[in-house]
Amino acid sequence: MAVTLDEVTEFLYGGGEVVHGWTDDRGELVQAAEQRFPGKAFCLVKRWIIVEIPANEVEPLPDGIAPMIVLAHEVIYDSQGRFVPGSWVRSTYAISHEHPSMFETRNTVYLLVGDGYKKQASLEMVLSFRP
Repeated sequence: MAVTLDEVTEFLYGGGEVVHGWTDDRGELVQAAEQRFPGKAFCLVKRWIIVEIPANEVEPLPDGIAPMIVLAHEVIYDSQGRFVPGSWVRSTYAISHEHPSMFETRNTVYLLVGDGYKKQASLEMVLSFRP
């Protein structure tokens, strides 16, 4: 069953649980990420949503990690130049999210600037967002 425009609109602009991201100096956030994840690529993002995907819709993830991704409406800076500032990004699955402003995937640490949301969505909804 295809995701409808109304469902996408509700997901993107409807309510969700407000989650507080980084509000201090961005340089301090980058420095903290570099210390915690030395050598790992990072991507500063704002206007972000942490999307929880129902566990029954994906293959089991290692170490009991919940299936979740970050969907960010705006890239501020990507340390590897993969994403253009101002563009949007959809991450791969999280491998850690212990620090509220750092969302780690296998290849990247997404640094969450400003407040965002936590929402639930189907895998089909998540995959409907494509570059």
